[in-house]
Amino acid sequence: MTKKTKIPPQLTLLQKLEQRARRRELEKFSKKSYQWFKTTALGIGQQRARDELIKGQTERNMNLKRGPGIGFMYSFVYDAKHKDTLPYWDAFPLIIMVGPADGGFYGINLHYLPPKARALLFDKLLDVASDTRYNNKTKLGISYKLLKSTARYSAFKPCFKHYLAERLASDLVKIGADEWEAALFLPTANFKGASNSKVWSDSISKTR
Repeated sequence: MTKKTKIPPQLTLLQKLEQRARRRELEKFSKKSYQWFKTTALGIGQQRARDELIKGQTERNMNLKRGPGIGFMYSFVYDAKHKDTLPYWDAFPLIIMVGPADGGFYGINLHYLPPKARALLFDKLLDVASDTRYNNKTKLGISYKLLKSTARYSAFKPCFKHYLAERLASDLVKIGADEWEAALFLPTANFKGASNSKVWSDSISKTR
């Protein structure tokens, strides 16, 4: 009788991040660990990471009211309207599109969470993925109503942002589900006015 091969369970994003930290004998999710993740595990610098995300097909003239973009991941270059008065802002957001808004759209900018919290939130959001094929058509079945309905998604609060179409400094670059994991941890955040650690500290405080 042929012995069946046991298929190991799929690791969550958080477990994968923890394994990377353990293999390098670094304190989990510390600043040093994140620096290693950025420079060694990824093997690319910040500017190259941005260039890689900007490559490929972009989605022009996306009609958000018809909804094809909602639930997908996008990256873009952004110039905040009130940048002179904002405490900080991200010039290179990585968002999950939530829906249309006055003059633009709402998105969850995952850069506002530190890697551990980012992985935890995204693992939960994967529960509402449209399918498990994880290709260019896979999307997350999210809405503001869903996000607000349970404490399970409370970490989205500091990430929920209103982006104005007129302030986009590039096209929206759609990131297929097969690249979500890589994009999630690429060191592409470009915060103006504060360090990553300051932004992350504030975000964690807002989720408590």
